[in-house]
Order: sequence, then C-alpha cells, then structure tokens
Amino acid sequence: MRPVEIKPGIFWVGAIDWNLRDFHGYSRTSQGTTYNAYLIVDETITLFDSVDVKYKDELLCQIAHIVDPEKIDTLVVNHAEPDHSGSLPDIVEATKPQRILTSKMGEKFIQGRFHPDNWPIETVENEQIISLGQRRVQFLETRMLHWPDSMVSYIPEEKLLISQDAFGQNIASGERFDDWIDWPQLKWEMAHYYANIILPFSPMVPKAFKKIQELGWDIDTIAPDHGLILQNYVAETLAAYQEFAAQKPTEKAVIIYDTMWKSTAKMAETLASGLADQGIRVKLFHLKSWHHSDVMGELWDAGALLVGSPTHNNGILPIVADNLTYIKGLKPQNKLGFAFGSYGWSGESPKIISDWLAEMGMDQPESPFKVKHAPSHDDFKALDEVAQRLAQAIKDQAA
Repeated sequence: MRPVEIKPGIFWVGAIDWNLRDFHGYSRTSQGTTYNAYLIVDETITLFDSVDVKYKDELLCQIAHIVDPEKIDTLVVNHAEPDHSGSLPDIVEATKPQRILTSKMGEKFIQGRFHPDNWPIETVENEQIISLGQRRVQFLETRMLHWPDSMVSYIPEEKLLISQDAFGQNIASGERFDDWIDWPQLKWEMAHYYANIILPFSPMVPKAFKKIQELGWDIDTIAPDHGLILQNYVAETLAAYQEFAAQKPTEKAVIIYDTMWKSTAKMAETLASGLADQGIRVKLFHLKSWHHSDVMGELWDAGALLVGSPTHNNGILPIVADNLTYIKGLKPQNKLGFAFGSYGWSGESPKIISDWLAEMGMDQPESPFKVKHAPSHDDFKALDEVAQRLAQAIKDQAA
C-alpha cells in the first residue's frame, strides 16, 4: 500500500499486518493490526515512530514514494517497544538522521535493546516544544501508558495528536481513517485493546487528560500507532478512554470455567441462566474455547466475575489458573466475585478460587459453592437462588 496523506505534508507510512493473530504473545486479535508510522515533510523532515522489523523494507519503500530517506533529518521515538522500534537500526542506517528524539526513559530502552554505536540520540524534556519549520511539535510524557518511556507528540498547527499506543485498536484494514466503521464497533475494538494493554495503568489516564487540558491542546485528529486514524470519532474516543479508566461496573456478569465431566459446566450454565432471568447481561466462557484476552475484553466493564473449576490434584484446573493469573496482572477494579466448582473427594477448588478473587480485591457477597460429584435438583435450585442474590448485588453496585 502507498503512503496516505492525512494532513497537508503529513503522511501515514506504516504497514498492515493482515494475518497477525497473536499480539505481543499474550493477546489475541481476530482482525490483524497495523504498525503506523508518520512522516512530516517540513523544513525539518521528521519520521515519528517506525514499524516491526519484518516490515522495515515496506516502511523505507513508503518513505521513498515521498522523499529520499536520506533527507530525513529527525527520528522521533515516542515508544521503544519492538513493534514500533524493531526496524530502528535499519531506519537509522538508511536515513542517517541528524538527531533521534526520545524521552529520557526512551533513551535507556533504546540503549538496552539495540546497544547503538554513535547514534545521535537526544532526550526531550516533558512539554518541550521544537520547531520543524512551518510546524511545531510539543512532547508530553505519558509514563506507564503503557511503558515507562511512553510519550505523545502534538502538532498544534494541525491539531494532530500522534499518540503511540494510546487510542489504538487492532484492526488491519485498507482504510486508514475511521469514516468506514460505526462507533459501537470501533469502541468495542478500542475497549478490547485497552482492557488487555492499558487497564492496569488506568489511574494514569485522568492525569494525562488533565495535563492535556492544562496545555490547551485542541485535537481534531488522533494518529495512534495501531489501527485506524481517528477523525470522525475524536470526541467519542476521548470520552471512551475516560470511561474505560473509571471502570464503573455495569449490570453485567462474566462467568469463566473449565470442566472435566460436565458437572462444573452445568453449574456455570445454571448460574448464567439465573442471572439472565434477573436482567443481568451474561457472558459465559468455557475457557477451552476462548482466549484469556477475549475474557478481558468483556470483563473490563462487568460488575461481577464468577469462576468455576472442579478440584484437580487438590487444586484447580490449569487453564483456570492461567486465566486468573492474567486477570490479576491487569488489576480490574470494582468487581464482585463468586467461586464455584465440583469435586469427587477433596473439594478444595472453590476455596482456592475464592482466595484468588480476594487477592484481586473483589468483594464476595456469597460463600464459595461446591457440589460433590454431579449436581442434584436441590443443587440447581440452590444455585438459582445464589444467582438471584448475586443479580441484586450486581444491580446495587451498578446503581
């Protein structure tokens, strides 16, 4: 694909990864992704970010359609994660830039990853403004959104925010802008990305928004490093990120489980049915059929997490432990928890799950529920009553 001019003299020069399904080794994408890089042609020709190393030749080809790569004066590294900096050694060799601008932490990350020899690295101060000629760039550190080195670049003359990973989505598309997609779908993709990448750093989001407001940035275009460039839905996107960060619980429950001989599965299905009968939106995940990032894509705004496993070797099934480990690391907030499971003779799994939920700070209005062997009619009745009480607790929390 050829470069796309997103503003006069400002070009998308990235790459489309149509077939990517494993994002960063821990998240799944069904739609691939893009690696977005941006070239500004001004008195100082500047490239913002680069691409995964496997697309280095494509990036250089894109640039060559606009200018000779050796005419690039400045490279800006907003974020040194390999999907945005993996091709940096090749770009440095091809462009021979006068300077490479990055944050102080960015320099440490570049040094640690590439061990460069005589690269012209210059660190920028937080809120520093530089001139490119007809345009200026202001840099803002956004530490831990989502790495310590993260910063964004704002071009006031163009009302353009180059936002690195913030506001990204995993969408591989021949379209570069958000004018072909409806807002609910775009928000879902953005939320799925946020829930698996940004969620544990949610307290930093309102701080970044406050600083942007103090700086008086007027934004009409957001150019993230993944996915679509945002022009139609800028206001909606900014509001959505504040919503994601707040993690206000809704009348929704996520139920995850694994099962051996279907007893725990029947318990999960009974809970799902009981909650739905009380007006609670339910997402039911048999973990052998779903990826943990799919679970997180639904959990971020849920009011409750219900987790089930049969007892296995005096513990819980491995895939349940895997999911709980992943969820715990992302630090979801404002969730109720509930543990359940079946057993043959020892029955430890619900207590183990309950302890795990407690470690994640989840209140548990109901005691762990366990069934020996297969659930009986009375067990199903008791589970339905649990679901009714949990539904009311979820509604009370969401009110």
